[in-house]
Amino acid sequence: MNKYDIIGIGFGPANIALAVAMEELYPEMSAVYFERKAKCMWHPNMLFDGADIQNHPLRDFVTPRNPRSYYSFTNYLYEHERLFEYLNLGVIFPPRNDYAKYIEWVAGHFTNKVKYNSEIVNIEYQENSAGYNYLITDNSGNEYFSKGVVLAPGRTPYIPDEFLHLDNDRTFHLTDYLQNIDNINSHKKIKNVAVVGSSQSAVEIILNLNKTYPDINIYGVTRSFGYRQKDTSPFTGEVYFPEFVDYYYNVNKSDKKSLNNDLRYTNYSAVDSDILNELYLCIYTNKIDNRNNILLKNNSVVSNAVDTDNGVLLTVKDRYKNTSETTLVDAVILATGFRDIGTEERHEKIPKILSTIASFIEFDSDSTVNVDINYRVRMKSKVKNENPLFLNGLCESSHGMGDAGSFSLLSLRSEAIVSGLYNSIYGEEQVSDIAEVLNVAVK
Repeated sequence: MNKYDIIGIGFGPANIALAVAMEELYPEMSAVYFERKAKCMWHPNMLFDGADIQNHPLRDFVTPRNPRSYYSFTNYLYEHERLFEYLNLGVIFPPRNDYAKYIEWVAGHFTNKVKYNSEIVNIEYQENSAGYNYLITDNSGNEYFSKGVVLAPGRTPYIPDEFLHLDNDRTFHLTDYLQNIDNINSHKKIKNVAVVGSSQSAVEIILNLNKTYPDINIYGVTRSFGYRQKDTSPFTGEVYFPEFVDYYYNVNKSDKKSLNNDLRYTNYSAVDSDILNELYLCIYTNKIDNRNNILLKNNSVVSNAVDTDNGVLLTVKDRYKNTSETTLVDAVILATGFRDIGTEERHEKIPKILSTIASFIEFDSDSTVNVDINYRVRMKSKVKNENPLFLNGLCESSHGMGDAGSFSLLSLRSEAIVSGLYNSIYGEEQVSDIAEVLNVAVK
């Protein structure tokens, strides 16, 4: 029988960091991870030539928790004999494909603990005398038992209602960008593409389309007056400090909304200044050559979208003039972000995989999942304390922007979760919060 202390669902950056923390802190715990992809791949459809990452490289899987770790980005460079070349680059942020290779390198050390091409389709809770009370079933019908579960499938792409009914081979989220756009072009020469959204990814895609397909028209549709520069103030950047997690967690829900509005442009609907400048220069130099092919539709929303035999017919409405125009495009790329756990418009109440054990989970008065400061889901009394369930990288609505797909707090969050797992399963006192983890880690 397949029995483990811990089963991890998903093996992207969040659970890779967890595996590292478990090996370094509690190697006696047994664990297995399930990943639906064939191998470790970090945003493969967004690995553009020349693109860089958006976090400091030392905010990696381990450095904030254990600067001496073998699994640091610095040691990755050393092991691949590129440390001095990297230092000679004079850049703050490394190329995205280099960081993707770092992630693959770390993941490769845990191959014996990962089952790739395996998707978990069902979770059940049932008591037995040995304490392996979670029954996990994969897409091949194989069953596994564990004492604890860590859920880290990544956040669900957000698809606005206007696009849900469309053919997803022609209208798709940015997470499918490179694969789908190449596939469309292989069947029909692309002439017109719309990119919806105002994030950094939206602008990066526009730039990549212009470079890869210089003869096409690119429509950038954004609700804003123009693409906004990201708030990179070092003061607002403290939202990625561990102390902020504790602060944010203890703010009431109505004040969280106000705080989110104040901090929004540190991470959302905003673009790094170098990328903005590159786009503006690109539009300008294209005009010098009489190529007005990057067409920005500012202050605009897509009010209707229809599949036709020749493409997707979009109705684009100006938010302030109350005028509309229609545009036929070969593809629509949605740079529209991701869902978080919650009850607001862009949220999902609960990750789909947890629906089979939803009756065991505690929800608060507005039907939001109750999650402790150390990322443990609060369960009803019929679930034993030694059978913890943790959410890894899904708690932005309760813990703040450090859980917004950022690497910033991966290492410390992993320590908080691993400590909570160990202490729950073995009956010791739990670590209270991520700030406490930091204090322990730096001593």
